[in-house]
Amino acid sequence: MRINTNVASLNAQEAATNTNNNLRTSLEKLSSGLRINKASDDASGLAIADKLRTQASSIGQSISNGNSAVSLTQIADKAMAEQSNILDVVKQKLIQAGTDTTSEEGRKAIGKDIDKLLTQLDNIAKQTNYNGINLLQATDASTASSTKLEFQMGEKSDNLITLGAGIQANTSGLQGMGTLQASAKGGFTDAAAARGHLADVDTALNQLNSWRSDVGSTQNQLESSLRNLMTQKTNIKAAESVIRDVDYAAESANFNKQNIIAQAGTYAQSQANAMQQNITRLLQ
Repeated sequence: MRINTNVASLNAQEAATNTNNNLRTSLEKLSSGLRINKASDDASGLAIADKLRTQASSIGQSISNGNSAVSLTQIADKAMAEQSNILDVVKQKLIQAGTDTTSEEGRKAIGKDIDKLLTQLDNIAKQTNYNGINLLQATDASTASSTKLEFQMGEKSDNLITLGAGIQANTSGLQGMGTLQASAKGGFTDAAAARGHLADVDTALNQLNSWRSDVGSTQNQLESSLRNLMTQKTNIKAAESVIRDVDYAAESANFNKQNIIAQAGTYAQSQANAMQQNITRLLQ
C-alpha cells in the first residue's frame, strides 16, 4: 500500500471533473434552448444550421419583397380601374353629344366635361406611384412609357418576377385620346363629330384593359411565389430546429443522469480518501 500517491482519489477527481463539465454543458443547453451553443458542440451541425438560417433569412426578405410588389401591382390596377371608369363616362357623354336632340350649347358643355375627365385621367397617370416609382408612365414630367420593374423573389440572382415596360396610361399613350381632348376643348361641331370618337374610346379601353391584364397576371405570379416561399421558409426553419434546438426531454434526462453520477463521484472520492487512513493502522 502507498500513501504518497492516492491513485484512487486521483481517478475519482478526474471523473468528477469530467462529470461537472458534462453538467455545465447540459445546463447551458437547457438554459439557452439550443443543442449547439458553440462550434465544439457539433462543428458540422453548426455549419449546416447556419447555412439554413441564412437561407431562411433570405427567403424571409424575399417574402417582404413579394408583399411590397403585390401592393405595387394593386396600386397600379386600382388606378387603371379608375381610368377605365373615366373612359366609360367619356363614352357615355360622346353618345349624349352624338344625337341631334342635344343642342350646340349642350355639346359645348359636354366637351368641357370630357376635357376635364381626360385631364384627370392624365393626373392619375402622373400621380400613381409606389415609393416614388411611377407606375403608369415614365416619370412625373415624362408621359412616355413606364420602365420594366424586376422583383427579387428568391435567394438567387435570377429568381426574378418582372412587370414588363410599356404602360402609358395617359392621353398620349391611349390611341385617339389626345385628338379627342383637342376636339372637346373647342366643342363638337355636330353630332357626327362626337360620334366619330366613339371607336377611339373603345380602342383606348381595350388598351387599358390589356395593361391591367398584364398587371393582374404579374400579381397572380407574385402571390403564387409568395405561397411557395412561405412554405419553404417554414420547412427550412423546421430543418434548422432539428439540428440546432435542444430536445428538452432527452437533455433533462441526461442532466439528471450526470447529476446522479456527480453525487456518486463525490461519495467515491470521499471513500478513496478514507482508504488512506487504513495505512495508519499498520504503524500502530
